[in-house]
Amino acid sequence: MEDDLRDDQTYYILDALSGKRQSILKLAESMASARAKVEKHLKSDKALAQDHYLALKAAHGKLVEEIRACRLCLSEIGDDSLSAYADRLAASVGGFNLMTPDYGALVSTVQGFVAKLPEMSTVNASVIARCMNAVKMGHYPTDLKNVEHIMKAVAFPDGVTTNLFDPCCGEGKALKKLAVGNNCYTFGAEIDEGRAEAAQRELHRVAFGSFFHSRVSHEAFHAILLNPPYLSVLTEGGGRAREEKRFLVESLPHLMVGGLMIYIVPYYRLTPDICRILCDNLKDISVHRFTDDEFQKWSQVAVMGTRIKRIDGSTQAEELAELAYRKDAIPCITEIAEKRYALPAMPKKVDIFKGAVFNAAELARQLKESRSLDGLFDSKTRVALTPSQDVRRPPLPFTFSQLGLIGGSGLINGLIECDCPHIIKGRIVKETISESTENRNRKGELVSTEVKEKIVNKMVFNLLTPDGFKSLA
Repeated sequence: MEDDLRDDQTYYILDALSGKRQSILKLAESMASARAKVEKHLKSDKALAQDHYLALKAAHGKLVEEIRACRLCLSEIGDDSLSAYADRLAASVGGFNLMTPDYGALVSTVQGFVAKLPEMSTVNASVIARCMNAVKMGHYPTDLKNVEHIMKAVAFPDGVTTNLFDPCCGEGKALKKLAVGNNCYTFGAEIDEGRAEAAQRELHRVAFGSFFHSRVSHEAFHAILLNPPYLSVLTEGGGRAREEKRFLVESLPHLMVGGLMIYIVPYYRLTPDICRILCDNLKDISVHRFTDDEFQKWSQVAVMGTRIKRIDGSTQAEELAELAYRKDAIPCITEIAEKRYALPAMPKKVDIFKGAVFNAAELARQLKESRSLDGLFDSKTRVALTPSQDVRRPPLPFTFSQLGLIGGSGLINGLIECDCPHIIKGRIVKETISESTENRNRKGELVSTEVKEKIVNKMVFNLLTPDGFKSLA
């Protein structure tokens, strides 16, 4: 299983860079071609020359965007020097004069950059080892010291029990750390059974199995602590998607408006698409990197923001994405402002919280809290059907068929003490019933008769009363 996962994950970034490589080369070539067409039609057909210039301009913008996108991919595999070079190249290409007659230098420079991008045939062992280590790790428990710093930024309301949720809670220690000392009810979901069992000792409620296949109330949580797996997965269409993006998208509907999202990811995963999701759904967004020792190991940052009704956050998303390219400018989590994020002072019940996998401990907890079965165990509901029996009265009257089953099984045999005492004995006898079917022609004349016999069970109650013997069928 581990080998399969390793093959599936190891080369995701290398595949992504391979796609960038092809795109960058095509864009550079299309720019040179469009520039030549502009020159060709500049004097004879200015309208056509303008069309080619617009195509040139669009390709130029896309080229800068693709080179910039390489920076985060290179940061993910640990090649900071090439990532920095991509940053400088993107700035240089962005300032390139599109009306320069000769595009040879541009194309040559871009080809030189592309040649430096790692690929399977040229990548060194250190890159593969870094990817392998990330895959084998699989689970990234949140550092508890950094959770303490996050907790400082949260203002818990007085007199209100808040609901905290971690969609991939691991052993539940991070969420418990966030809740300790505050009036909170903690919920977690965990796909690994061993970690889920450990989380049950730390949290109030744990959903076993995949978060994506669990049933959880929408807009029921005051805060969500989300430190998702940093892996790629196959989509239904055969493509690839990132787990941290999927967890973010699926978690947001469970957070109440005004609730706090705490999203923990490596800084290089603050890609434009993820930044757009954050800025479309959150306000007052802040980004803080983990303390030095943790940041060196996993490059993690904590993105915090308050949920709002969905808006167009494209402008803010561009600014947030820029921060990912300037990791040294990201403030440390120790600098976070105290009580910056106030949780809603609104009590909320989590009506639905059911994991994808059956959890016996969760069922026991629910039965313990339920009062629906109390009547079955109340001494006031006891009734004696026979002198030697002491059973509990059913919640509803018996149906006719249920009486037959009870009588046939021998549970209603013996003395019945009541206003008219009597002795009763039930038994089941078999009886043959004949059914006939007449077959007639179109004129209504009888042609034949079919006779079918079937054996049925018949319930008989024999009663001995002061007035004599009776038999009820």
